[in-house]
Amino acid sequence: MTTADLETIAKTIRKHIVEMIGKAGSGHPGGSLSAVELMTALYFNPHIHFDPKNPLDPDRDYFVLSKGHVCPVMYAVIAELGGIECGELCTLRQPGSRLQGHPAMDKGLPGIEVSSGSLGYGLSIGAGIAAGLKAAKKKNKVYVLMGDGEQQEGSIWEAVMAAAHLGLDNLCGIVDCNRLQIDGTVKEIMNIEPLKEKYAAFGWNVCDINGHDFNAVNGAYDQFKATRGKPTAILARTVKGKGVSFMENNVEWHGKAPSPEQVALALKELA
Repeated sequence: MTTADLETIAKTIRKHIVEMIGKAGSGHPGGSLSAVELMTALYFNPHIHFDPKNPLDPDRDYFVLSKGHVCPVMYAVIAELGGIECGELCTLRQPGSRLQGHPAMDKGLPGIEVSSGSLGYGLSIGAGIAAGLKAAKKKNKVYVLMGDGEQQEGSIWEAVMAAAHLGLDNLCGIVDCNRLQIDGTVKEIMNIEPLKEKYAAFGWNVCDINGHDFNAVNGAYDQFKATRGKPTAILARTVKGKGVSFMENNVEWHGKAPSPEQVALALKELA
């Protein structure tokens, strides 16, 4: 798939995110929008082996959305892959909907491997899946999307240490480094840098990239698949709220829904 094709899909996914959160009246647009290129390249290039028509294929790759509050980007991807009807996106966060405010694996949505929400656990779950696959001598890969604020959780670093110790070269940890969390900047709340040096010191292969550059993102996924003997961390430097001017780099949009007027303005920018 060409870069132009991926950019077109990314724009469509951003529109879905804005519309569904606006319709719901609640949700997390900032971190959903910052992860769009990471998710688009992963599923549409594609780097992950996943068929929404056969989501339990034993040979599938696994995806864990550790920062579960940005599930709108995941739901939009599933819809564009044909796993659900696009009309279902408008049921986000509604009573009885399969599209809850955090991913729920008991709702029957293809591609939701783990119920997530409490930050800090996704990498441990992903490492466990990867270790099990290694023990079974299977070639499936595991991708885990985390936030940079989430790197403040101690459980993350236990998983980082264990994954390197076990040589889990089938595990890819993706950190959406958009520099903002609910209470302010990551640097001010609890500085996590130098993140590249920390992951490297724990024995990981590290790719430090522009998370909105499809060439860089695809290159990092390719490097992960070519790396042997150690897990890979992709540190994707991104812009929170990417694509919507009044949301970009604005912590106010971590967990706030746009008004109908703001939805219209955002969609006009994304046209």
